[in-house]
Amino acid sequence: MYRYDNYDHQMLEDRIAQFRDQTARFLKGELADTEFLPLRLQNGLYIQRLAPMLRIAIPYGMLSSTQLRKLAYISEYYDKGYGHFTTRQNIQFNWPALEDVPDILEHLAEVEMHAIQTSGNCIRNTSTDQFAGSAINEIADSRPYCEIIRQWSTFHPEFAYLPRKFKIAVCGTSDDQAATQVHDIGLFIVRNDAGELGFRVLVGGGLGRTPVIGKAIREFLPEHELLTYLDAILRVYNREGRRDNKYKARIKILVKETGVDAFREKVEKEWQSLKGGPLRLTDTEIQRCRGFFDEPDYKELPAQSAKLSEELSRDVLFASWYQQNVDAHKKPGYAIVTICLKTTGVAPGDVTTEQMNFIADVADRYSFGELRISHEQNVILADIEQDALYEIWQALKSNQLSAANLGLLTDIICCPGGDFCALANAKSIPIAESIQRRFDDAKRLQDIGDISLNISGCMNACGHHHVGNIGILGVDKKGAEFYQVSLGGSAENTTSLGQIVGPSFAQDEVPDVIEKIVNVYTRRREGDERFIDTFNRLGMAPFKEEVYGKTN
Repeated sequence: MYRYDNYDHQMLEDRIAQFRDQTARFLKGELADTEFLPLRLQNGLYIQRLAPMLRIAIPYGMLSSTQLRKLAYISEYYDKGYGHFTTRQNIQFNWPALEDVPDILEHLAEVEMHAIQTSGNCIRNTSTDQFAGSAINEIADSRPYCEIIRQWSTFHPEFAYLPRKFKIAVCGTSDDQAATQVHDIGLFIVRNDAGELGFRVLVGGGLGRTPVIGKAIREFLPEHELLTYLDAILRVYNREGRRDNKYKARIKILVKETGVDAFREKVEKEWQSLKGGPLRLTDTEIQRCRGFFDEPDYKELPAQSAKLSEELSRDVLFASWYQQNVDAHKKPGYAIVTICLKTTGVAPGDVTTEQMNFIADVADRYSFGELRISHEQNVILADIEQDALYEIWQALKSNQLSAANLGLLTDIICCPGGDFCALANAKSIPIAESIQRRFDDAKRLQDIGDISLNISGCMNACGHHHVGNIGILGVDKKGAEFYQVSLGGSAENTTSLGQIVGPSFAQDEVPDVIEKIVNVYTRRREGDERFIDTFNRLGMAPFKEEVYGKTN
């Protein structure tokens, strides 16, 4: 992991002192709401429906056990005993007192964490594949490049007040697990015909009110020119992006209105004065950042554990969890474990103080004191010896963390919705729970198989409903909460945006609607076809007919 230097520590100390003074002046009435607003947003603080919400940065989703214990401490003493992991690989606390936020930021700084640029019209937390560095299908470890982008973008004076928020994702694996194509900039690590490392660059992706899949503007960008090219893109956007209408201010609107070819020409023209310049990465700088992510002290182990094989054959429940929640590792004898935070009756992505401390202990004992957060709102232990898997599973069971539903229907991506967010049109969490309870049968979930269901409480799409195989969006109909359902979305390599089934549904109708959709799939799938493949083959008509009782 990246370790702070003296500059980082001093910068945070100064920043916290400034915000402490700003908060005190606001509470005394010396700063108006409009004056305090940009100051608090620059420190990750929102005012939500019931209380302030503090969003804390977890760069590229990577945490140490020490940092997780600090988050547990904050949740215990400054919140209500839990935190919420987000689709940006960050964590949110929903109940801090405004006057306590400077103290919370001070605690975070003690473990090299902060809330800077988790809100506001700036470059947000760069996200990536949660298996980076351990994945068996990795082209290159994406984390060093995420760290390079983080250092370049933090406090960048030219890009502190962009037309709108800006999100970057980096994918270093052959299977995209970072929803890279629906980001303002998506970077795929590739190699050219000469074997040189570089990036395929996409721009103009994003969800929200106008969902768009990013368009490629460069098929191969040499790795040394990463920052010069990003700088060129941001310069064009900063100059030409709209500021008169926040709903049309994202780069996706600029790219769409300009045309991808014309936008590419503008970026390439801007790049001519930047490439090869001071921002060009040197081999020394790339190696410096790679050095933060050296491999841990792996043991020499057999590729297949005889102990694990025996335990899998002996315990069917363990075997079920292993099948869903364990992935192959690039090192023989190791595995990647995903702790699914989607137990029925618990808000998706929520984790308690006790669970955070427990996961930190497990990470220390079994995974080199390190863990990851996925954009699916789950927790990953990336370096587990195969011999330890059964023991870990038993420990997870005792802490209500052994849900074996990863990638299945009840592994729901879900925003906090109307229970917390002032922007939401409808609640999300009760909808997720009602679906989880309807499908709370392990055998049936296994039979349904690989399917994603995403829920957002409003058009801002924090729950990524557009790219769920099944997407649910909360809408307001004359003051009542209703839910619009879409089908056919995907955040995988072949990214697609869901199609709306038809008129929206009342809250109590949603589980029945999902049941009907699933029934069409299970009746009409061919062989081991996944839901997304069946939908692409059949189209919307049979699902719509089943849901509404007629062809519409």
